[in-house]
Amino acid sequence: MKGTVYKSTGSWYTVKNEDGRFYECRIKGRFRIQGIKSTNPIAVGDVVDFELEETGDDTIGVIKNIHERKNYVIRKSVNLSKQTHIIAANVDQAFLLVTLDNPPTFTTFIDRFLVTCEAYEIEAILLFNKVDTLNDDIWGEVKYLANMYREIGYTCVGISAKTGKNIQRVRQMMQGKTSMFSGHSGVGKSTLVNAIEPSLDLKTKAISEQHSQGQHTTTFAEMFDLGFDARIIDTPGIKGFGVVDIEKEELGDYFPEFFALKGECKFNNCLHVEEPKCAVKQALENNELHWSRYKSYLQILEGEEENYRRDVYNDEP
Repeated sequence: MKGTVYKSTGSWYTVKNEDGRFYECRIKGRFRIQGIKSTNPIAVGDVVDFELEETGDDTIGVIKNIHERKNYVIRKSVNLSKQTHIIAANVDQAFLLVTLDNPPTFTTFIDRFLVTCEAYEIEAILLFNKVDTLNDDIWGEVKYLANMYREIGYTCVGISAKTGKNIQRVRQMMQGKTSMFSGHSGVGKSTLVNAIEPSLDLKTKAISEQHSQGQHTTTFAEMFDLGFDARIIDTPGIKGFGVVDIEKEELGDYFPEFFALKGECKFNNCLHVEEPKCAVKQALENNELHWSRYKSYLQILEGEEENYRRDVYNDEP
């Protein structure tokens, strides 16, 4: 039988077959995907072939084969730095929920997420959540960031999962597609999903006041069929987003505003760091590009981990 993986707990997989029936499945023996060393060989969104086996009074599925993916979202594994974790596969678009406080989302995290989506040809959309709770200063920062990313070419939407602001617009963007929702713990993913489809009734938790960090409510990635011809993949809260499988020479191609200037650089393989007559560096000096984006680029290029403590909103060299 052929089916789509709707939930992965690491050892068991919930698979929906072509007739709409769900089966609990497992992997038999070692199962590796050629060229990918990930902690999870099968991810939510994967299309698989499986067979049913009788085990006493139960019938379980055994996954035998995985179909070729059209794309996937991947990051460094949190606990195993040399391994990767596939968040979801076969995604049409990825929504990143952003909150500037309660909890804070920094541009380093946003840029790493966007780079990964660019690398795997997944449309990325930024949702600035909790706009109903913002004071004037934070609201000014939200407008600045949204304008910055819109200039680059990304869709940015201010929303409130609690008041319903722009929720209908998000629903319209999701129609007919498989959408992944991601972000830090506590940015309101589960609350947003409940606003989009109240019948799901996903669990939510309040923000920890002591640390202004979210508490994990989604433990495993899971896909849901929605009532308006859409599918949503709800993912666990992500603390950091380590970029993987991107060569240094390719990295600039996944910053659209840098890629647009690449042909004007003196060298075809320009890394935009120390090379002479670099169009990207010249544009930075002319304030035609944003320094925060260049800082993110250098950080990824040099293999640094995300820095959560410095003020990444400061758009100065």
